[in-house]
Amino acid sequence: MDFTQTHFELFGLPTAYALDRAKLDAAYRELQSAVHPDRFAAQPEAEQRVAMQWATQVNEAYQTLKHPVNRGVYLLRLQGIDALDANNTKMAPAFLMQQMEWREAIEEARTGKRVAALDALSDDLRATHRRIEARLAELIDMVHDFEAASEAVRQLRFMDKLIAEVGDVYEELES
Repeated sequence: MDFTQTHFELFGLPTAYALDRAKLDAAYRELQSAVHPDRFAAQPEAEQRVAMQWATQVNEAYQTLKHPVNRGVYLLRLQGIDALDANNTKMAPAFLMQQMEWREAIEEARTGKRVAALDALSDDLRATHRRIEARLAELIDMVHDFEAASEAVRQLRFMDKLIAEVGDVYEELES
C-alpha cells in the first residue's frame, strides 16, 4: 500500500464527486479487513504501527468520501482550492434569502410546536440538498467549474446544518 495515494486511488474508485456508494462500502470493508490491527497482533511492533497507520488512513479516507460535503471539499483540495476558506464566503443572494426564510420557518415551527410544518420543511431541505449535490457532481465531474463547485460545497454544508437543526427541533418537541 502507498501512503501517497489519493482516497479514490486507495479504494480503486474514479476521482469524481459522483461515486458508487456500494463500491465504496465494499472496498472499505475489504481494505479494513486487510489492514485491521488485530490481524497484526502477533507481528513485531513496527508492523503493528504500520497496520495502525493504514487502518487510520482507510477510516479517514472512507469518512471523507462517504460524506457529500467532505468529498466535495477533498476533491477541490486536490485541485488546490480550499472550499471552506474563511475569506471566501461568497453565496448567491437568492440562496442567502432562502436561508433566512428557512431559519424563520424553523423558529416558527419550534415556537408554534407545529410538527407538520417541520415535516414539510424537512422534506424541502432534503430535496434542496439533493439538488445541490447533483449540481456539485455536474460542476466538478463534467464542467470543471471549481469556483462554482466551491460555493455549492458551502451551500451543502449550510444545508447539513439546517437539517441537523430541524432534527434538534424534533427532539425538543418530543420532550
